[in-house]
Amino acid sequence: MSRTLPLFPLNLVAFPFQNLNLHIFEPRYKELIADCIENNSTFAIPSYVKNKVEYGTEMEIREVSKKYDDGRFDIKTRGIRIIKVLKMDNPFKDKKYAVGSIEEISNKNNPDIIMKEEIFEAVQEMYDLVEVDERKLSMDFQIYDIAHQIGLSKDAEYELIQINEERQRQRFVLDHLKVLLPKLRDLQRSKELIKMNGHFRKYNPPQEF
Repeated sequence: MSRTLPLFPLNLVAFPFQNLNLHIFEPRYKELIADCIENNSTFAIPSYVKNKVEYGTEMEIREVSKKYDDGRFDIKTRGIRIIKVLKMDNPFKDKKYAVGSIEEISNKNNPDIIMKEEIFEAVQEMYDLVEVDERKLSMDFQIYDIAHQIGLSKDAEYELIQINEERQRQRFVLDHLKVLLPKLRDLQRSKELIKMNGHFRKYNPPQEF
């Protein structure tokens, strides 16, 4: 069953349960957010990654951090669920922004315990290799909780939000980590060698593979 939502396309992938801070400054989106606040309603962020608007995430506004005199907003939002845009009217009737007919994508939360442990250990090793001390992973994590932290490209993140079963998401992420970790280990060894030779100055870990 479809319903309609205001659409706020962005060149990023938002995941369910993700907290996302937004600065709203374009006139059409100032109107969109003002309407959502007034009606206590949600909106969708379709990911404009593949030069089209299709899959994205329904978002709720958790807090208006600041409203400016010119109508701009600083807001805190949180992802709710994955959606698929079936049809878009841009602009919608007398509004400046687009509204889409959307379908909610069902989510089967069926984690595999063995894969979950493998991913947990792999992510902990990744944190150690890139020397990220402040991030600690709890064993009750879901894939969406770590999706932005493991060096996925934007295209890979977009592929991930189209997977509606946790076990398949686990396999997707585990396959990625099995490629990523050997590269990080090699970089770590190179870093240690450079340190030993006295030429090490600054090290920035890779962001995407």
